[in-house]
Amino acid sequence: MPVRTARDAVTVAALYLRWLGHDDVRRADQRPPSGIGLAARGMVAQVDPSARPASLRDVECLWLTAMTESAACAFFSLSGYTSEARAGADGLGVALFVLAPTGKVLPVNAPARALASGDPG
Repeated sequence: MPVRTARDAVTVAALYLRWLGHDDVRRADQRPPSGIGLAARGMVAQVDPSARPASLRDVECLWLTAMTESAACAFFSLSGYTSEARAGADGLGVALFVLAPTGKVLPVNAPARALASGDPG
């Protein structure tokens, strides 16, 4: 499904998480500082539909939320990530994905590629 709105971005991310085996995807109880939070058993995710690249702070906040939930985490962005965010995510093991306007979900880093391939890391 094409991504034209923030709602489309959330829908695509939720469908992708379901494709990964998380059948119980829902809106997260805790709201992230930016974007929209999703949660499933063992997984928290953030969807950033904004026109700016996600920052290191965005990635760190998601990681901290995942640590408090003892869960894995994934970040979905329409505009990509700053170089600091990518480096930080690699160090923390946060899976980064970009949502293409066509609706395709593209893994950006090694943790995302591992998650997409079904390899727990």
